[in-house]
Amino acid sequence: MTAAAVGSRTVPSPRAALDDSRAGRDDVRAAMDAALAARPSSASRAVAYQRVLHQLVRRELRMLAELAAWAPDDEAVRTATLTRHAELMGRVLLHHHAVERDSLWPALLRTLPAERAGNARDALDDWADRCARIDNLLRDVGTAGRQWRVCGSAATRNVFAATCRVLAEAVDDQTRAEERTLLPLLGAHLESQEWTTIARSSHCRLSPREQMLVLGLALEDACAGDRARLLDGLPRASRAAWRLTGGRHYRTAVVRLRGEPPAA
Repeated sequence: MTAAAVGSRTVPSPRAALDDSRAGRDDVRAAMDAALAARPSSASRAVAYQRVLHQLVRRELRMLAELAAWAPDDEAVRTATLTRHAELMGRVLLHHHAVERDSLWPALLRTLPAERAGNARDALDDWADRCARIDNLLRDVGTAGRQWRVCGSAATRNVFAATCRVLAEAVDDQTRAEERTLLPLLGAHLESQEWTTIARSSHCRLSPREQMLVLGLALEDACAGDRARLLDGLPRASRAAWRLTGGRHYRTAVVRLRGEPPAA
């Protein structure tokens, strides 16, 4: 999977993201959008990708915790659906952190003016601490999911749901801190060619069906501006795959997971 997302008629129409209604979000978005207005489209896509992916994992992890809490403890198919989705979100998030750590933040530091570099390094130290905890929690969720699949007990289901909830809270705190401190710098200072190179070289190892699901989830609550930026960066082959089969598989997977179709 490249750092992009796609859409078609089966993806919900552009609308204000659900997270935007929370206190303080307007100020953060205004700061990022002001920075993006003065930067090339590649920098705009970099920030759009970051915040859309953040929104995706926040929503899916909160949802997993809620769905698991109400799930039957001994229905193997339902257990597998929830735990496999948790594993998918874990792979996506671990890959995302690796790209940030190894490519994105070093590229940002190279382009920052000297007077901004000190504060950025402090923010990155905080980012590294928070993400190390999240990576450990992702492994805890994976372990809890495997135990639930094997045991099929109320106790193991409850542990899985509780671990998902702790992870969701940690991801919520970390991504919002990143959006306050690092994304405005990214939008204002990252060189266009740097993001293009990162996006072309960063591929998460997902099956074709998993790619289509993640791409659909990425656009589910995206605002019109973010949708446009993400769609503009799509390879032609990915757009064609979505139109042919991806949208249908995405909708089917969402219904299986949530018991209802994606928001319209």
